[in-house]
Amino acid sequence: MSATDTLENDLDPRLSHTRGAPESPLIEQTIGDNLDATVVAHPDREALVDVASGRRWTYTEFLHDVDALALALLDAGVATGDRVGIWAPNCPEWTLTQYATAKIGAILVNINPAYRSHELKYVLGQAGITTLIAAPKFKTSNYARMIEQVRGECPDLARVVLIGETSWSDLADAGAKALAAEGGRERLAAVQKSLKNTDAINIQYTSGTTGFPKGATLSHRNILNNGFFVGELCSYTAEDRVCIPVPFYHCFGMVMGNLACTSHGATMVIPAPGFDAALTLQSVVDERCTSLYGVPTMFIAELALPDFDRYDLTSLRTGIMAGSPCPEHTMRQVMERMHMEEVSICYGMTETSPVSLQTRKNDTVEQRTQTVGRVGPHLVMVVDPVTYEPVKRGEPGELCTKGYSVMLGYWNQDDKSAEAIVDGWMHTGDIAAMDDDGYVAITGRIKDMVIRGGENIYPREIEEFLYNHPDIVDAQVIGVPDEKYGEELMACVRMIDGAEPLTVESLRAYCGGKLAHYKVPRYVRVMDEFPMTVTGKIRKIDLREEAPQYMK
Repeated sequence: MSATDTLENDLDPRLSHTRGAPESPLIEQTIGDNLDATVVAHPDREALVDVASGRRWTYTEFLHDVDALALALLDAGVATGDRVGIWAPNCPEWTLTQYATAKIGAILVNINPAYRSHELKYVLGQAGITTLIAAPKFKTSNYARMIEQVRGECPDLARVVLIGETSWSDLADAGAKALAAEGGRERLAAVQKSLKNTDAINIQYTSGTTGFPKGATLSHRNILNNGFFVGELCSYTAEDRVCIPVPFYHCFGMVMGNLACTSHGATMVIPAPGFDAALTLQSVVDERCTSLYGVPTMFIAELALPDFDRYDLTSLRTGIMAGSPCPEHTMRQVMERMHMEEVSICYGMTETSPVSLQTRKNDTVEQRTQTVGRVGPHLVMVVDPVTYEPVKRGEPGELCTKGYSVMLGYWNQDDKSAEAIVDGWMHTGDIAAMDDDGYVAITGRIKDMVIRGGENIYPREIEEFLYNHPDIVDAQVIGVPDEKYGEELMACVRMIDGAEPLTVESLRAYCGGKLAHYKVPRYVRVMDEFPMTVTGKIRKIDLREEAPQYMK
């Protein structure tokens, strides 16, 4: 019997493996069929609210516009399996495109709004995008101009549709006419019926820190079920109204946000095209939202608003915090001052649709800040040291996931897919430890692990320690080259306003007697802000590249 067979059929509670209880059966529908069922159940419920434009859709109205756009794409020549790119900030058209492409089996390719022209060209070519739907511009990015710069080098790109301009209006009008015409709905239904829920439906490019990103390819079954079970663990019903300030181009927005809502008949609320702390809280107030999403930095920004206390957030009961660890004092404020007593921590990666682990509504503050929860329904997790044999509970090893959520593979990169998925297991690259109750703590990245003089050091442990310093707001610990020990530690810290800057001497004094000597950082860098990805993750690679100038 292989290690995999042992794991799935005979779970030894002394070892670091666990299986999520199948609290509800897996949904074996396509996204389009699931949306149709929701509309039948909740036709007059609000499906989508765009605060910026004031536009609203009931589920019946939302389905009408989705179906119209789906027919318009079909009539424009988009076929099942074709790749349709979406390059825009959060807006209703993004969501309509998400569901319209799912209805006809076109593969939606999410393009990061922060991409520049060379990154756009790579994604257009690598995915073979035939249709690109884009905003004309956003903030300082002129998307229309960048598209024209690269269009001649992308032979697959047959059509470009700009949201809010004539090309979008023409597409929408054509779709409405096609839907109203005799046989329109029947044509769409026939295409929808031909789809399988295991078909690829979405490509999401991972934010690679080296080289070009890889396109995680996801199916209806992957993301529909993941959105549904995330919503289940948040206790969503059709009464819920979810404020979604996180980007749609990422799983956090389109899966944990949109699909969690539509699979429960809940309302999607878009507070603004991009994150704005004040607009987010005002949307919660005005729309009486029951759930709010964000990465920790978003919640920190909201809590730091000078007029925070004027926002009536009593409608909130839950929400999701993900993307990076949450400091305990922030979690307590979110639960108490923002009334999100049931807030959920989620852990995952794009390649697993994304969520694998999630806290439950009755978990303690400690479980929400010191762990990333327990495995989700219908999934299996294991902590192993690269031997495919689970380590004992409490010991560190690589976290791996198996089940319905694991991606189909990286688009047109079979070699990279084979490296990431072995015997059905998705290797996360994260170092983790599982406790006796099945809660998992992420202790670092395999690539972030620092080896100092033969000692393995996990930066996350030191970061958690530094969070307790009264003058430190946030801390990131990295490894830097050292002639004697191979690597040394550098603490990059953000201080509270008015605090004396941290020095090497004051840091050593604080750590004295509390951390082993080899875990005390040799270097300190005080920063006003950390380099971030669009999804709120701190770019440690940038910190490492900049480190030499601060190694004094």
